Amino acid sequence: MCLLGVGLLFVVAGLFGAGVGAARVARQQALVAADLGALAGAARVLQDAPVACTRAAELVAANAARLVWCRIDGLDVLVTTEVVVSPIPGMTRTARATSRAGPLRG
Repeated sequence: MCLLGVGLLFVVAGLFGAGVGAARVARQQALVAADLGALAGAARVLQDAPVACTRAAELVAANAARLVWCRIDGLDVLVTTEVVVSPIPGMTRTARATSRAGPLRG
C-alpha cells in the first residue's frame, strides 16, 4: 500500500511538472510570435495600417499563435498574441505576449 502511495505521488508530481513546462513553452512561443509579427508589421508600416497588421497576422499564424490585436502607433507596430495549451485533459492555459517594433529612437 505504501508503494502504491509513493507511485501516485510520483505521477502527480510528474503531471505538475509537465503542466509547468508546457506553460513555459507556450509563453516563449507567444513571445516569439509577437516579436516576429511586430517586426513583419513594422517592415510594412509605411504602406498602410491594414497591410502591416495583415502581414503581422500571417507571421503570427505561421508560428502557431493567435493574433489578439494589432495597433499602429506612429511608425511603431504593437502586436499581442496568445497561445492556448492543454498539458493534461481538462486543464487549459493561455499564454499572452505583447511586442513593439519600429524605428530606433534616441
